[in-house]
Amino acid sequence: MTTKELADLFVRFLTTNTAPEGLFTDDVLLDLSVPEWRLQTRGRDELVATRRRSHPFLGTVPRHRVDATPTGLVLEFEEQWEDDQGQWYCRELMRAEVRDGAISEASIYCTGDWSPATQAAHARQVTLLRP
Repeated sequence: MTTKELADLFVRFLTTNTAPEGLFTDDVLLDLSVPEWRLQTRGRDELVATRRRSHPFLGTVPRHRVDATPTGLVLEFEEQWEDDQGQWYCRELMRAEVRDGAISEASIYCTGDWSPATQAAHARQVTLLRP
């Protein structure tokens, strides 16, 4: 599987909370860092369960970029989703190791979930040079 194909499958996973066939190895290691916390899981089922617990609301990935590495890929992405408080946002970076065409290790660094109020404060105080 190509780097782009793996990235596209991972984006589909983010928007559906269901791992497409061939995306992860059976023994995939997840190392997830969020502000002031770190979690690790082993295995596809545990990774998917962690995702569903941390992001129960389905959303979109409005932007992403993938770069190949000698042993896998780096994926930069943004997520948006909505709940009863409004639209939420986060930015993330994943460094993934690939074995036999599937992700075998995923180290993910997340900015944390930005509430509607945090996004509004950010928009008032910061002018971004690009989205």
